[in-house]
Formats: sequence, structure tokens, C-alpha cells
Amino acid sequence: MIAFIDPVNKTTYPLTDKIWRSPFGGPLMLTPLEGIRRDKIDLNNRSIWRYRESFPLEIKDPVSLGEGCTPLIESRYDGRKCRFKLEWFAPTGSFKDRGASVMISFLKQQGISSVIEDSSGNGGAAVAAYAAAAGLAVKILVPASTQPSKIAQIRGYGAEVILVPGEREATGAAALKMASEIFYASHNWHPFFLQGTKTMGYEIWEDLGFRIPDNIIIPASAGSSLLGCYLAFRELIASGAAQHMPRLFVSQPANCAPLHASFQADVDDFVPTAYRPTIAEGTAIKRPIRLKEMLHALRDTNGGTVAIEESEIVNASLNLARQGLYAEPTSAQAAAAFSKLSCENRISKDEETIVILTGSGLKATLFYATQFDNT
Repeated sequence: MIAFIDPVNKTTYPLTDKIWRSPFGGPLMLTPLEGIRRDKIDLNNRSIWRYRESFPLEIKDPVSLGEGCTPLIESRYDGRKCRFKLEWFAPTGSFKDRGASVMISFLKQQGISSVIEDSSGNGGAAVAAYAAAAGLAVKILVPASTQPSKIAQIRGYGAEVILVPGEREATGAAALKMASEIFYASHNWHPFFLQGTKTMGYEIWEDLGFRIPDNIIIPASAGSSLLGCYLAFRELIASGAAQHMPRLFVSQPANCAPLHASFQADVDDFVPTAYRPTIAEGTAIKRPIRLKEMLHALRDTNGGTVAIEESEIVNASLNLARQGLYAEPTSAQAAAAFSKLSCENRISKDEETIVILTGSGLKATLFYATQFDNT
């Protein structure tokens, strides 16, 4: 029977339980799923719900805004061919709509009527939008330093926005304190969020003519995009629809790269690392709660990590924009990672590489305005 599972002690909990983490304090996952083959895709549905047969239970009334089915375009970057996955075509402008759609649909089916979420911006916008569509009351906590465009977007959906002074961790801590009073619909904690982000992997497989690419490069901090893709390809192997995994690579800003530090040290826990502010604010989490699972996904696929300097993130953002791809710095770093991996011969020019651009440059209007003022 499919259930929530604590990956540390293997204790399971029924899906009817209204929980977002283990009673022991750690994050939950789901017991392994069988996956689907191509004949289970609902070809009449142009959203992530075309893969609903891969979800752990039936959602009778999905909350959908048409998320998913984002473009996968052939392109070149820094002289080498690749494919860009343009996740900013999502309704709120980022890949997190995938996770929000499935998580909010599940919570609504459970009878939950109000939720709280903490975010650096994109996750909060996604949860706010889908909570509005579902008729749920929602509070979103964000760092006071969050891009004004993101705060305005969240407020536009009717959410109550609470600005929290200090670094990103202070916002998460504030949300945890409020979680005893209102259900914590966290895109970092709730395992059903990963059920939404895994559709990115299924979509890549379908868009490539039901083939598996050689490499996927993903900007990540808490890991919902990385773990979602990992789940999708594990399930495709389980169903017999695929025979091997793609290599998964994660880019992180050098100013905040805990996953990179642990991976390079070849350990399974956090290592002492210096942290500094980064323009890639969406990947500025110092202690991701699923670090061990993220490290396992990278090692199991023979992938790796890349740390990107601030100047490289700026250059990647502007270089992408000048070839028509307007990405926020958080996601533009993946293009810089593609260049580094290519130059270091960690990926070959003959291999098929997918670079995921997770969010729109419209999310970072202040950043781009500053760059233009300086030129």
C-alpha cells in the first residue's frame, strides 16, 4: 500500500493522515511507486495532469491552471548545443506551479481549508495562486529582502504576505512556529510537492520521443526539481519504459552551495562552509532538509555539482537574454554550469544535455534594471 514514509527509520503513515513531516521531526517521502508507460499518458490533457496515473492516489478534483507542457527548445550556449527547458511558461512564471498544483489538490481533498508557506518568492507565488484557485486561505512568509515584483505577485493572488527580517532561514523558522496553528503547506517539506515536480522528468522523456537524455542540469537548493526528476526516471525504469537514468547535475551559487560542498567532500551530511548573499536568491538555502536524498540522487546517477560565482551568474543572465531567453538569475546559473561542465569535459559535446531554466526574468526586474543602469 502506498504511504508516507520516514526515510530515516522507515516508519510509514497512511495518506489519510494530515501531516507534512515525520513525528520524529524529519521530512517525509512516499513509498516507491510503479511508474507509468506511454500508454497511460492522458493525451487529451495539456497539463501535468496528463501524468495523473503516475500519482500515488486518485485526485478527484484537481486544482489546475494549465501548468506543465512547457517548451523544450533546441539551442546553443557558449558555442555548444543543448536543449533549454523553459519552465517560466508556467502560470505563475516558475516550475513550482507543478508541485503546488498536486500538493494543493491533495490538501483540498483532505479537507484542509487554510495553509501557510514560507518562500524566497517563487514557491510562495505558486502556493498563493493555487490556494486561490482552490478557495483556500493562505499566508505566505517571505524574507523582507525579497524582490518587490515577487511580493507584489503573491499579494495579487490575495494571500496575506508577512515580511520576515533577516536571512532565508529566519523565514523558515517563523513558519515552523506558526505551523501549530495553520497547516504548513511547504514546498520544501510536503512530499506531494515532489509528485508535481516529477512531471518535469516525465515531460522531458515524452518530448524527446520517449527517450532519456544523457544529462540534465538543474539549479537547486532545497531540491524539489532535482528530486522530482530523480523520482520520475526511477519510476520510468520501474515501469520498464526506460532502461537507464540520465546524469543529474546541480548548479548552486558559490556564495551559498551546501550541496556542492557536501558532494565535493564525499560525505552524507553538512560540512562547514562560508555563506554570503547571492543574486540567485531562489537557491540561497544554507541547510536543505533533504540534503541526503539530494546527494543520493546525484551519486546514483553518476552526476555532480557545480558552484557558480556571482559574476558568472550575471553574465549568464545577460547572455541568455541576448539570445532571447529572459531568465531570472536563480535559473540562469544553470547555463553557466553547462559551460563549466563542457569546458571541464565532464559532459561531452556529443551528448544530449537538458538545461532547466526554472523561472522568468520578470521575477527579477530590479536585477535587470540595475544591470542596464550600469551599462
